[in-house]
Amino acid sequence: MSEICKQCGLPKELCVCETISKETKKIKIYKEKKRFGKTMTIIEGIDATEIDCRKLAKKLKSKLACGGTYKDGKIELQGDHVARVLELLKKEGFPESIIEVQ
Repeated sequence: MSEICKQCGLPKELCVCETISKETKKIKIYKEKKRFGKTMTIIEGIDATEIDCRKLAKKLKSKLACGGTYKDGKIELQGDHVARVLELLKKEGFPESIIEVQ
């Protein structure tokens, strides 16, 4: 017998909680200057309770071949990757309508 999701009550294989959470929050992607003039790409607004942000950060870092971290509810990537992050988030299932690029 499979596990039951505590939020939607469906089996884990049919759970739609992650899909719903991908469509509800506004996600912001922007660049920020850090120490020594280094540029960081910041992604904020992803619901950490429904989506594993550490796993998403790891996937983005490997696709973009850069360093980064997840802290304070934000994914920080080293370098200017705004356009590529937008494309990768769309491939991950986030609708373009909720992604705001600044």
